[in-house]
Amino acid sequence: MRKILSWVLLVTLCGCTTLTACTRNDDNQAGQTNVSAISDNVWAFSQTHPDGFTLDIRTMTEPTEGIAVSYAATQNSHSRDQLDKVVRHALQHDGYVGGWLNSEDGLYYFDSTRLFPENDLKGALQFGKDNGQNSVFILSTYTDVPLKGKVAEVVEHGTLLVGTTGDYRPLSYRESDGTYWGFGIEVAGKIAERLGVGIQFVPTSWPTLTTDVLKEPQVFDLAIGGITITDARRETMLMSDGYLANGKTILCRAVEADRYKSLADIDKPEVRVMVNPGGLNEKFANENLSHATIIVHPKNEEIPSLIAGGEADVMITEITEAPWYVQNDARLAAPLLAEPFTHGEIGVLMQKGQDDLLALVNGVIAQMKTDGTLRRLHEKYGLIYAFK
Repeated sequence: MRKILSWVLLVTLCGCTTLTACTRNDDNQAGQTNVSAISDNVWAFSQTHPDGFTLDIRTMTEPTEGIAVSYAATQNSHSRDQLDKVVRHALQHDGYVGGWLNSEDGLYYFDSTRLFPENDLKGALQFGKDNGQNSVFILSTYTDVPLKGKVAEVVEHGTLLVGTTGDYRPLSYRESDGTYWGFGIEVAGKIAERLGVGIQFVPTSWPTLTTDVLKEPQVFDLAIGGITITDARRETMLMSDGYLANGKTILCRAVEADRYKSLADIDKPEVRVMVNPGGLNEKFANENLSHATIIVHPKNEEIPSLIAGGEADVMITEITEAPWYVQNDARLAAPLLAEPFTHGEIGVLMQKGQDDLLALVNGVIAQMKTDGTLRRLHEKYGLIYAFK
């Protein structure tokens, strides 16, 4: 009985060995055929995407989120002849292939790619360093982030330093306990979230804003909160795309709202106009009000209550600031809110040379417009949404 069992076992083992060998050969052939078929599909896809793509070759779909980083093992693989190597590596690892057409040599380059979550920029940058890459790519915002630059510096530091005046409700306000709140503060939070770092607010002021931005060594990475985009600022600094529509208007006492219907009604000797120093409000008053009495008050956040109390008649302010005070102080009115004297947008300010950080910030703003976050912030703070 033992001999019979031994013989059956021997036959079974031999049969399995032979079958396994045959199956392995069939699998190798099928596997090679599968790789070639996938490569053909990737190649066909690439011909209609010369500007570049990241493709999940398991489903032949493009992921819309994540941070794509190439593997060193497939570096410099180009054209259809070398695509099998890339696909084989991708199937053995993460299942993603990236590609782009090099206009200089006319060759399509492919890489096996790893996809990181968008809240793990630090991990993506480190993987890029380990694999000899120059940059990583954020899919949701089409943002290329170099491994050496301001973004990498902030990520390494672990904290985004944000300069803000803290005197501009509802965009940036610092409470007595040191906490900050406001529209711009929340935008800064989204930028820090994309960077995957903490956030620290650094006090600045309107008279010293430009000087503080340009200081060396830097005192903060970017500035935010009621900063209007102007050509003058762009001459010496970088400014992001706008995230909030802006324009000059006035605050006055509600009982005198009918008194002010135009700029000419304000520009009279008996009208006392109050502004904060060093910013565009003071500049606008000096350039447009030659007859009114201009009073400069050092603290912007105190001016509305001074107007309400009769210390002055009119405050030059913005359409981003006026609605908050009207909603929170029944003594105040903004009669020209729908007809601002100027039109512009508010953005993020930073030093020149930080183009990688600028691109990331613009990507965050664009995504906030697309996914509805920016519109919800406008609604939260009672502001007019002016973007399509």
